[in-house]
Amino acid sequence: MPAVDSQSQETLIYPRNTIERAKRSLLCSPFNLNLFAAMVSERVALKEIIGNSGVRNGYTKRPLSELAAENNLVWLIQVGVLRREVDGQGITDSFRLTPVGRQVVKECQSQPCPTPNWSDRLSDAMIRWFRLPF
Repeated sequence: MPAVDSQSQETLIYPRNTIERAKRSLLCSPFNLNLFAAMVSERVALKEIIGNSGVRNGYTKRPLSELAAENNLVWLIQVGVLRREVDGQGITDSFRLTPVGRQVVKECQSQPCPTPNWSDRLSDAMIRWFRLPF
């Protein structure tokens, strides 16, 4: 299923294993789909995700420390789901979805995404821990 980059209006086609890896990492993260749905149209700052504000905004399943949230967001950057927002002075503490992330979120919004099972969680943890090539 092709993804559309809203800035260039080009249709980008990704290998199915790239989409599956991104979906698994997104679903195994401590974040709710609400966070990624918000990132479809706007940037989301780290301060909106951490602590009780993350739970209040519906972005996290439980309160996360700044370090835990940052580590999980950086992992999603490495997988290709997110990117850091950049302004005129450099990198900010805000995040947005990449075209791959948009495609995964669109799939999860159109049909219920399965809850990750122990195999999904183990696979995601192993790849993340050992930084195995995808």
